[in-house]
Amino acid sequence: MELYVLFGTFVVLLLIGTPVAFCLGLSSFATILYLDLPPVVVFQRLNSGVSVFALMAIPFFIYAGDLMVRGDIARRLVALAGGFVGHLRGGLGQVNVLSSVMFGGVSGSAAADASAVGGLMVPQMKERGYDVDYAVNITVVSSIIALLLPPSHNMIIYSIAAGGRISIADLFTAGIIPGLLLALLLMIVAWAVAARKGYPVQNFQGLRMIGTLFVSAAPGLILVAIIFGGVRSGIFTASESSNIAVVYALLVTFFVYRTLSWSDFIEATFAAVRTTAMVLMVIGCAASFGWLLAYTKVPASMVVLLQGVSDNPIVILLLLNVVLLILGTFMDMSPLIVITTPIFLPVAMAFGVDPVHFGVILILNLGIGLCTPPVGAVLFVGCAVGRIPIWDAVRTIWPFYGAAFATLMLVTYIPALSLWLPSMFR
Repeated sequence: MELYVLFGTFVVLLLIGTPVAFCLGLSSFATILYLDLPPVVVFQRLNSGVSVFALMAIPFFIYAGDLMVRGDIARRLVALAGGFVGHLRGGLGQVNVLSSVMFGGVSGSAAADASAVGGLMVPQMKERGYDVDYAVNITVVSSIIALLLPPSHNMIIYSIAAGGRISIADLFTAGIIPGLLLALLLMIVAWAVAARKGYPVQNFQGLRMIGTLFVSAAPGLILVAIIFGGVRSGIFTASESSNIAVVYALLVTFFVYRTLSWSDFIEATFAAVRTTAMVLMVIGCAASFGWLLAYTKVPASMVVLLQGVSDNPIVILLLLNVVLLILGTFMDMSPLIVITTPIFLPVAMAFGVDPVHFGVILILNLGIGLCTPPVGAVLFVGCAVGRIPIWDAVRTIWPFYGAAFATLMLVTYIPALSLWLPSMFR
């Protein structure tokens, strides 16, 4: 009965438009009262959920990404991407994807990627004869790449939700090949759609111009090397690397590029504070919700239930993917990671799935949810940038969804795509 109280209260609050953090907190509080436990338990679990040292990395990575956006890093990365692939069929679509790869390695946020890259690319694509729905769709789906590449703060949340037992360095490394695979498939789809619609081709800018663009964008690319190399080598932790990223971003934007004004600095600071407050509130309330799931033995019950359905890992992983895809269309990513990890990770491990591999599956799966109505946060951002109704974008987004789903299936059933690179560093 307590599960009916927990999930029933949560669903009702969600349907009436209550913010997700309050849905999680109030449903946890109602269940605590039903179980006749001290109400203070909710606040204790909320406090313990956010009192984790590794979570310090999230606000600083958010801050570094915001500084990079306002400090002209995004524009330089987009220009470099244009030098490499702008001459291909549908060149600006290809540039959009490659820019997401480069900027994703700086921001680690799908929403930031869609806002920064989309803000630069969508107007250009419209001016050069591309349909606006094509520009928005490729911007939205390619932003998922940022979730897989370091410094993805969702990887950090997953590690904490799993009890802190999973190496953040391994997770950062495990997402690289799946992220690049997604980029490759999206570029193929972008080329195919562009060829069918007869979109223009640009002239190749030449190796000399690419060299110039590379030198201009190099300080931003070096940040990626600092974050990944430092964490992977053990020189510093993810939390320490996030602080270094902020200092580096300030030095580059203030003293190298000289593009960050004092007002931009203030705006970036306040934006990072607001975003951090929202994220940590959701994580804390989700921690209370997740504790109740463990208290009521939901993970163990889920393992038994799915073992009764099938003992084939292929079938179980397919079922888990379907459930996560459905959940991802209705809730934001951070709370879903905190809620679903304690439930589904034991199930996956019971069927022999490596926790690092499952983390990549989970992040990619829920990332697709960010691009899917009715609660696709990144889809909303892309449509706002392109100034088109959501349903205009959804009507033609299916080829790009297909690339994302194909990547998800390949990552799910070929563990080496996620586990080979981390194994090379052990």
